[in-house]
Amino acid sequence: MIDREAVVRRHTIRYHEPRPEEPLSVGNGEFAFTVDHTGLQTFADRYERDAARERGEAAMPLGTQAQWGYHWAPNPHGWQLEDTLESYDGPRGPVAYPTAYDYREDREASAASGRAAGYYYWTNPQRLHLARIGLLLDGRTPAWDQVRAGTQELDLWTGVVTSTFALAGVDVRVRTAVDPDRDAVAFEIDSALLDQGRLAVEIAFGSVAETFEAPPVWDRPQDHTTTLRRDGAAAVWDRRLDDARYQVRAAGEVAVAGDGHHWTLRPTGPRLSGVVEFAATLREDVLGHAGAVFARSAAGWGAFWRGGAAIDLAGSTAEPAHELERRIVLSQYQTKVHCSGSTPPQETGLVCNSWGGTFHLEMHWWHAAHFPAWGRPELLERSLAWYAAILPVAEDIAAAQGFRGARWPKHVGPEGVESPNVIGPLLLWQQPHVIHYAQLLLMASDDAAAVRAAYRDLVDATAEFLASFALAGADGAYHLPPPLMPAQEVYGARDTWDPLLELAYVRWALRVALRWRRADGRAEPEEWVRVADGLRPTLSADGHYDAVQNPPRTVFTDHPSMLGALGVVPDTGALDHDAMLRTLERACERWDWRSAWGWDFPMIAMCATRLGRADIALDALLRDEGKNTFLANGHNRQVPHRMPLYLPGNGGLLMAAALLFAGWVDDGGTHRRVDLPAGWSAETEGFPARP
Repeated sequence: MIDREAVVRRHTIRYHEPRPEEPLSVGNGEFAFTVDHTGLQTFADRYERDAARERGEAAMPLGTQAQWGYHWAPNPHGWQLEDTLESYDGPRGPVAYPTAYDYREDREASAASGRAAGYYYWTNPQRLHLARIGLLLDGRTPAWDQVRAGTQELDLWTGVVTSTFALAGVDVRVRTAVDPDRDAVAFEIDSALLDQGRLAVEIAFGSVAETFEAPPVWDRPQDHTTTLRRDGAAAVWDRRLDDARYQVRAAGEVAVAGDGHHWTLRPTGPRLSGVVEFAATLREDVLGHAGAVFARSAAGWGAFWRGGAAIDLAGSTAEPAHELERRIVLSQYQTKVHCSGSTPPQETGLVCNSWGGTFHLEMHWWHAAHFPAWGRPELLERSLAWYAAILPVAEDIAAAQGFRGARWPKHVGPEGVESPNVIGPLLLWQQPHVIHYAQLLLMASDDAAAVRAAYRDLVDATAEFLASFALAGADGAYHLPPPLMPAQEVYGARDTWDPLLELAYVRWALRVALRWRRADGRAEPEEWVRVADGLRPTLSADGHYDAVQNPPRTVFTDHPSMLGALGVVPDTGALDHDAMLRTLERACERWDWRSAWGWDFPMIAMCATRLGRADIALDALLRDEGKNTFLANGHNRQVPHRMPLYLPGNGGLLMAAALLFAGWVDDGGTHRRVDLPAGWSAETEGFPARP
C-alpha cells in the first residue's frame, strides 16, 4: 500500500523569496484565492501582466474568482450573435457560422472592419475579479521593499498556506485557506504590529476590462456599486456591476470600516482572524471562525488525497523520476483547485482571465477527463450537469446548420453562447468528448446502468449529430467534410476533409454510443452503424498517417494532433500500429516544438504508450521545451506575459501518467500495461479501468 501522505508531503512547496511568476493558490474547484508572499494579495497590482511587462518580467496575477462570477458588458447597439454569421460552401450547400471576427483585432480595429458585434461576443461574458484582499500598514499598502520575505509554505495535504515575513522590521505570520464546500477564504494574522494598531486588512472591489485578459479595473469607481449592510456581527457588501450581482460577507474577529469600494478590517482580539465569503446569494448561516475553515480544509484535502488513485515513483533510480512525480502530485492539486467546479474551467483556471475568462469545450477533456481515470469521477460530474443545461442550445446550433442531434459550441461562458472567430465554430473534435466523459464515468462506476440512465440523453444527442455530420462518399466510405477546422488549426476550414484525429474519434464515439444502446436493450440506429464502420483512416503513399487525409498532408507546426488518433482516442482496430509508430517517430523528429502547446506533450506520450513505447512517452512528458515547463507551484507555463499558466497541460499529464503507469482495458476486456524502461519503477493503486 502506498504511503500517500509521504508521497504528497515530499512535494510540499516552500519559497524563501517572492515568486511573482509562481504564486500559490488555495481553493475548492468552485472558488480560488491566489496570494503573494504576504499570504494575501497585498501586491496584486505588481503581479498584473501589464505591470510585469513594464518591468520586463513575467508574473502571474492574483485572482479571487468563482465559477459563477460572470459579467456581461452593456450592449447599447443591441448586437446579436446572428450579426456575426458568415456563409461557408460545403458539399451539402451553404451553411452559416458565427465567424465574423478576427481575434487579433481590438475594439477599435473591429469597429473599423465592421466586426464590432464579433468583438462584443468574443470578449463577453467576462469572469469577475470578485475582490482584492491585502495588508495595510499605517492605513496604506506597504511598499514592496518594506517586506522582507521569510518562508512561505503550501501544505498540499491540508490546503493551508503559511507565510512568514518581516514588515517594517516586525515579524508577521499569515495563514490562509479556502473552505472545501463554500466560496470562502479564511486568514489568521499574528504580529506585534496588530498590538500597535498599525496592521490591518483591506478588501477592495473593482470593475473588469472588456479585453482578452479581462484584468480588474480600479480607476472607474462609477462603473459599479458597493453597498454595506450589517448582518449581526458580520458585514455584508452587496455588489453590482452592470447586470452582475453578488454578495460578500466578512465575519470573525474583525471590525469593519470604510466607504465606497475600499474597506478595512481591524482585529477585535489579539490576532486578526476572519472569513470572507462570496456568493451570488449568501447562505443564512455565517462562517465566522477561521479556525473552523482551516480544520475543514485539512479534512477535505486529506480525504481527497486518500481517495481515488495514487502513483509512487520513489522506487525508480532514473534521475527524472522525482521531477515527474512532483509534476503529477502538483497537477492533482492544481486541477482540484481550478478544474473541478460546476462549469468547465478556463485555460487559466481561477487564477486570472484568458479569453475574457470564458472556457473552451475542446479543452475540457484535457482539464478534467483525468478525474474519473484517477478514481475521482464526482469531480468531473460536477460540470456535466452544465452540458445537460445547455443541451437545447447545442440542439439549436445543430438544427441551424442542417444537422440532427446536438452540436456543442467551442468557446463559451455559462450560457453556452458561442464566441465568434474563424476557428472555434468550425472545430469538430470537442463533439465526441461528451461521450468520452460518459464512458470514463461508466468504467469508474460500480453501477453502469445508473451511469447510462444519467447520461444517455447526452450520449444519444451527441452521437446523432456525429452521424448526421458524416457524409457518404462514392467510394463506399464515410467522410468528415468541410467546412471543418481540425484540432491542428493550420489548415483551411473550407477545404479540409477527414483529419485523422477527428476521423478516429468520431468512429470510436459512435461505437461507444452503440454499445450503450445495446446494453440498455435499445435499438441501434442503422446510420450510426454505417458511419462508424465507414469512417476509415487511410495510409499515405509513404507509409505514414497524415494529419489531414484528403488530400493527404501534414504541416509540422502547432498540435501534432494526428497522434491523438491512437492515444487520446482508444484503439478501434482501424489504425495500423506499425504505421502509427512510424508516424510518431517522424513527428518527434520533425516537429517545430516551439509552436506546440502544453497538452501536445502528454498527447505524444499517450500515443507512444498505446504503441508499447514507454521510452518515447517518458521523453515526451519530460521534454525540455518552453511550453512543457512546470513551475515551482506546479502550473504548466505557457505564454509568459499573456497566458502565464495552462491547466490543459496539467490535466493532460495526469491522463498520460494514468495510461503509462496503470494501463487500460481494450475492447476485448483485456487489461494492457506497457513495460517501463530500466530505472523506472511505479507503484500504483486505486485506478479504475479506462478505455
